[in-house]
Amino acid sequence: MTEQGSRRRLAAILALDMVGYSRLVGIDEPGTIAKHKQYLVQVIGPGVDRFNGRIVKHMGDGLLAEFSSAVDAVQCAVEVQNEINAREVVTADELRISYRIGLNLGDIVIDGDDIMGDGVNLAARIEPLAEPGGVSLSRKVFEEVQNKTSLTFEDTGEHDLKNIARPVRIFRVLVQGKPEQRQDRIAENAKSAVAVLPFANLSQDPEQQYFSDGLSEDIITLLSAWRSFPVVARNSSFAYRDRSQDIRRIAKELAARYVIEGSVRKSGNRVRVNAQLVDAMTGHHLWAHKYDGALDDIFEIQDEMTWQIVSAVEPHMEQAEFNKAATKRSVNLNAWDYYLRARMALHQLNPNDNAEARKLFEKAIALDPDYSDAYAGLSLTYQRDILYEVAEDRAAFEQLALQTARRAVALDDGSSYAHLALGGAYIWLNEHELSIAETRMAVQLNPSNVQARFALGNRLDIVGSAKEGMPLLESSLQLSPRDPHSHIYFVQLARAYINARKYERARDCLTESIRRKPDHPHTYHMLAICLGHIGDHEQARQAARRCDELHPGFIAKRARWNIYVDPAANAHLTEGLRKAGLVD
Repeated sequence: MTEQGSRRRLAAILALDMVGYSRLVGIDEPGTIAKHKQYLVQVIGPGVDRFNGRIVKHMGDGLLAEFSSAVDAVQCAVEVQNEINAREVVTADELRISYRIGLNLGDIVIDGDDIMGDGVNLAARIEPLAEPGGVSLSRKVFEEVQNKTSLTFEDTGEHDLKNIARPVRIFRVLVQGKPEQRQDRIAENAKSAVAVLPFANLSQDPEQQYFSDGLSEDIITLLSAWRSFPVVARNSSFAYRDRSQDIRRIAKELAARYVIEGSVRKSGNRVRVNAQLVDAMTGHHLWAHKYDGALDDIFEIQDEMTWQIVSAVEPHMEQAEFNKAATKRSVNLNAWDYYLRARMALHQLNPNDNAEARKLFEKAIALDPDYSDAYAGLSLTYQRDILYEVAEDRAAFEQLALQTARRAVALDDGSSYAHLALGGAYIWLNEHELSIAETRMAVQLNPSNVQARFALGNRLDIVGSAKEGMPLLESSLQLSPRDPHSHIYFVQLARAYINARKYERARDCLTESIRRKPDHPHTYHMLAICLGHIGDHEQARQAARRCDELHPGFIAKRARWNIYVDPAANAHLTEGLRKAGLVD
C-alpha cells in the first residue's frame, strides 16, 4: 500500500471474536453459524449503528468496527455483551455462545473501506485478554471514558502483547450477566467457587440421610459467610447425590475450582466424618481428614472443617472473619436434629412435606426457644401454605409468617436466612418496600444465597425496578446451574421479560423450563401469555389447554392476575391471554 489514496485519523477500534468457535462448530455447526448470524443481525450490527459506529469487516467468527468516540465504543461493547449474555443464560453449557471484545484508541490508516495500523493491531491483541462475555480496553480508552460513564473498571496490570514493543496496561469492564467460563476451563484464580457435594450416609440406617445432608448444608452456610469466594448453591451441588462421577467433570459443570466431598457415619452418640478438599483444576487433594467424636462435638467438628477448607482456599483470611461466620446455632442437639429433619422436608416443595416441616420446626423451638433458624424455617412453612393455596386462614397465616420471621431476625440479626424469611413475610402483606429492604439485607449478608438473590430480583421487578432486578434474576440461574427447582426460576424470569416486552427471551426461558420439568402448570400459563403477545395464538391455546390439564381452572383463576404494583403491568399479562382468545 502507498500513502497515496489513504489518510490517517484518530479512532476507537472494537475487535470482537467468538469464544471456542471450533469446538462449538464441532458440536453443532449449523446451529452455531445460524446463531452467530442471528446475533450479527439482531444485536451486534444494530448496537454498532446505535452508537454511531461502522463495521469495517467481518472475519469469520469475529469482526472489526470503528467509532469516532471512545465513549460510544465502550457503551456499545457493554450493551452488546449484556444482551448476548442475557440471551445465552438459558442455553445448555456445552452450546453456550459468548464473545470477547477488545477496545483501543489510536491512530489508524484508512484505505478505501478498510482500516489498518498500530491502533487496529493493538485492539486485536487486547481482545483475547477479555473474559468470555467480557470487555477489555487499553489505558488510552480507559483514560478517555473513566469519568464519562457509570461503568466500573478493573485494572489488570501491564501485559506483554505479541508484536507490540512495550507492555500495555489493560483494564476490564465489569459486565453484568457475564456467563461462567464452564466451556473452556475451570477458573484458574485463587478465588474460584467452592462446591460442597452432599456427604455420603454410611450409617446402617438409611433414615439418617437427613443428618449427613444437614451437615453438608451447614458447611455450605458457614463457607458462604466468606465474601472472598463464591459458594455453589445447595440445590445445585445436591443434584449430584448418589451419582458417581469424575470430580473434575462435576467441577466444570458447576463452574467450581474446589470440591469438598465426604461421608458421615452416625451410630448412637458417636459420629465419624471423613472429608476431603480437591483442587479440581489439578485433581490434587489439598487435604483430607477424619473426625471422630461424640455427637455433642459435632459443632466443633463443623467449625474445624470449615476453618481447614477456608485456610486452603483463602490463605489470607482473618480470625475475625471466621468468628463472624460462626452462626448462632442451637446448643441443644435434639433441637438441631429436629431442625435438620425439618429442613430436609422443606426442600421437597409440596404441601404434605411442608406440614411435616412445620411440626419439626415447632419441636425444635420447643426445645430451644432462642433458635433463630428454626423460627425462620417455621415462617417459611406458613408462607409456603399461602403459596400452595392450602392455608386454612390466609390472614392468620400471614400474621404467623410475619411474627415468626421477626422473631428469627430479633434472635440473629446477622442471619441471611432470617432476613430472607422476613422479606417473604412482608411480600404477602403487600409491604413491598419493607420486603425489598429485608431481602436486600439477606443478599448483603450472604451473596452466595441464590434464593435471596432471586427473590430480590423478582421483588424489584414486581415494584417496577426491572433494570436492577433483571440482572439478579439472570445471575441467579448462573450461580445455581443444576438446581432441580430451576424451572420455577425460569418461569419468573420469563414473566419479567414479558413485563419488559422481551417476548422472544421469555419464550426461550419457558422452553427451558418445560425441558427441565414438563408438568409444571405455571410454565404453560406464562407461555400462553407470551405466545399471545408474539401472535402465535394457536400455540398459546395449546399451552393453555396443557395448563388446565395439569391444574384444572388455573387459566381462569389467573386470567386477571394482580402480581405487579402497577395495574398497567397486570393488564399487560391479561392482554396476552386476550390476544389468544383465552379471556374476554
